[in-house]
Amino acid sequence: MNLTNCTRVVEFILVGLPSVDQMESVMHAGIFLLYLLCLMGNGLIIGTVILDHHLQKPMYFFLSNLSCIDIGHTTAFIPKLLVNYVSAKNSICFYCCITQLYFYFLFGVTEFFIMTLISLDRYIAICYPLRYGAIMTSEVCLKLATGAWLGGFFSILYQIVMIANLPYCTSNIINHFYCDIGPVLKIAGGDIQVIEVLGFLITVVVIMSSLLFTLISYLFIISTILRMSSSTKQQRAFSTCASHLVVVCILYGSVFFVYLRPTVKNSSFSRLKSVSILYTMVAPVLNPFIYTIRNNEVKEAVRKVLEKKTSRLPNLMT
Repeated sequence: MNLTNCTRVVEFILVGLPSVDQMESVMHAGIFLLYLLCLMGNGLIIGTVILDHHLQKPMYFFLSNLSCIDIGHTTAFIPKLLVNYVSAKNSICFYCCITQLYFYFLFGVTEFFIMTLISLDRYIAICYPLRYGAIMTSEVCLKLATGAWLGGFFSILYQIVMIANLPYCTSNIINHFYCDIGPVLKIAGGDIQVIEVLGFLITVVVIMSSLLFTLISYLFIISTILRMSSSTKQQRAFSTCASHLVVVCILYGSVFFVYLRPTVKNSSFSRLKSVSILYTMVAPVLNPFIYTIRNNEVKEAVRKVLEKKTSRLPNLMT
């Protein structure tokens, strides 16, 4: 087929979620509930950090950035998924798909950078507590967070532009419930080798280096904690780091399973959709709860914010 003369598709058809007999309504209702919990949980974290001056510290600043990412990550595709179910039309326009693809990976890549910054913050706080305030100033934290967002913005941009300019002639059916880079490339025509190489480089530079930095940071952190003389200090230090380690395990484990694969053309994405649900829907809901359950400072701040809100309700009703 002459790919230069093919007519570009104007829309893609999304295969959708893994099929479960007579359970579609339950699945989509569950996704809607997860999305609401994600908005409320992460929104509560952001609001609490802004309103409570006790939480205006580097760790919580980076945590609120992570909450923004979780909201953006899920909003990039869940509303469209729910609209398609209600309208019984699993289609998405070509440029909508490219836009969804870009923002999905923008938030995804930025999340790895922010996770790395959280591990850096914990490393400095535990290993160099006396110098922590001088090193992690507000200006430094703002520059680090800005760098993380700019890194996410530019790292995927050129790859997305190349994907947008590929010919799509043989099929417009994407075997996924959102526009993911693998299923989109699988139906693309033309030479995708350069895009795959770029994707591999991004994976190595961003994900692998982020994981390596996080692991090295926690080796030093654990070594420092074990040398502490007070068991109370040890328990407090382990408690603040445990939530981050849980999120790291969920994030990296699911992403490695989904994205570390051979060439796209030889990959089957049907079995990966179930794992994608863990990474794209469940993890963003769990993150705020994981970070707050083991953190008394955050729990106390959330309690104060909720008490203020509830105390205002009777006054508004009178």
